[in-house]
Amino acid sequence: QVHLVESGGGSVQAGQSLRLSCSSSGYKTTLYCLGWFRQSQTTEERQAVAFIDPNGKMEYAESVKGRFTISRDNVNRYLYLEMNSLKPEDTGLYYCVAAECVTSFQAQAIMALRKPDHFTYWGQGTQVTVSS
Repeated sequence: QVHLVESGGGSVQAGQSLRLSCSSSGYKTTLYCLGWFRQSQTTEERQAVAFIDPNGKMEYAESVKGRFTISRDNVNRYLYLEMNSLKPEDTGLYYCVAAECVTSFQAQAIMALRKPDHFTYWGQGTQVTVSS
């Protein structure tokens, strides 16, 4: 059973930076697509933020491109999200997620669609609040 635990959230002013971390355990291989979703208090929708496949290919939401950077440490089983130039609209509960991507076809589909239902494993979330 894969277990994910996020950390690094907090309250910052617009323009500042935060780095989220996600520790993981229970993986049998490194063939997982990893990523981050966020959910604001105003909507139940979970917005796709950033994703990385087993080969290191990255995908970002348009709203965070150029500001956020996702990375993974397969040795220590960590996932990171470096967030710069934060805006009030980045406020939300950030979830670390994982999905098996054993084949390239699986990875391509999951990375292209980035749907919450495609990710089997979820952390408990870490809150990010950006004030103007």
